[in-house]
Amino acid sequence: MVEAEWAANETRLLAEAAARTAGEEAKYRAVEAEEQRKRTAAVQEQAERDAQAAQEQSKKLQEAADKEKRRAIAAQEAANASKKVAEEQVKAANAAKEEAERKLKEGIQPVVTPAPEEVSAAKRKVQYREDLFHFAVAGVAGGGKSSLINAFRGLLNKDMGAAATGVTETTLTMARLPDPNAKYPLVWHDIPGAGTLKIPDWQYFNTQGLYVFDGIIVLFDNCFTMTDIALLVNCRRFKIPTYIVRSKADQHILDIMKDNGYDSNESEGKKKFYQAARQQFILQTRQSVKDNMKNANMPDQRVYIVSNTTIFGVVKGKRPKKIIDEIDLLSDLIREAQARRGHPNAENE
Repeated sequence: MVEAEWAANETRLLAEAAARTAGEEAKYRAVEAEEQRKRTAAVQEQAERDAQAAQEQSKKLQEAADKEKRRAIAAQEAANASKKVAEEQVKAANAAKEEAERKLKEGIQPVVTPAPEEVSAAKRKVQYREDLFHFAVAGVAGGGKSSLINAFRGLLNKDMGAAATGVTETTLTMARLPDPNAKYPLVWHDIPGAGTLKIPDWQYFNTQGLYVFDGIIVLFDNCFTMTDIALLVNCRRFKIPTYIVRSKADQHILDIMKDNGYDSNESEGKKKFYQAARQQFILQTRQSVKDNMKNANMPDQRVYIVSNTTIFGVVKGKRPKKIIDEIDLLSDLIREAQARRGHPNAENE
């Protein structure tokens, strides 16, 4: 009985020890399982964070790429718009030029009136004086404006104080040249030539401030052009007296003589060749100007045909033999200046 009881107690104790061992083992396993779960959860959370960070980074990169793309598209659209505007401006400028030239040809005067401050500035630029008569010599580049002014002033091109001359356009800025003869209240202004790259012909009159002058000589050499017509149209609008002058008559007549068979090495028949060439040159010049004025709906106007050599001789008190319109031109210029400046002998000189 005692043994049985002892055996039962030992069995119970062993069972309890086994149960405790199993419980502790189970508890250990549970703790280990919980730690593994936590580690797994931490790894999973880190993976999720990494995935989210990668997604956010990818999103930022995509947004940056989209932004850059939009910027590139906007820049291209702006460039296209600027190009279109530039093309339209060029087109408009060309259209305006063509329209202005058409109007000039048809005799329609563009309405471009200088402001009072522009007139004042132009007068300061030319050193305008009310007691003097200011003549401007204008026209297409290469027409011989400087040489003509030198002849008016009784100077040779090589003389000190003469206006600069050359084969190409040498007058790039306006030159103010008082007449050395104190008897006449004249100032000559050598105007840069129209039609050069520096001075577009459709801007010539206003950019040079020609509206402040008392009289304008429109000088041409070979052809009477739309530039000359534009000068005359603007002068009419501002009521400025004008004088159409064709220069280098002696050279042109000599060229016609040669075309007609004249040999400079032979003196025989020279006078006959000269008279025929002179008449031909005068008739062709007057008819050409008349036709151009008619085509532009402008009234007919006298053209003075001159040689600088002859003008120089007249100014120096000589009586050159080969005179065409030189004396008439000088007389008309002086008469206009004296009349408008109230010279007491204007009617008698």
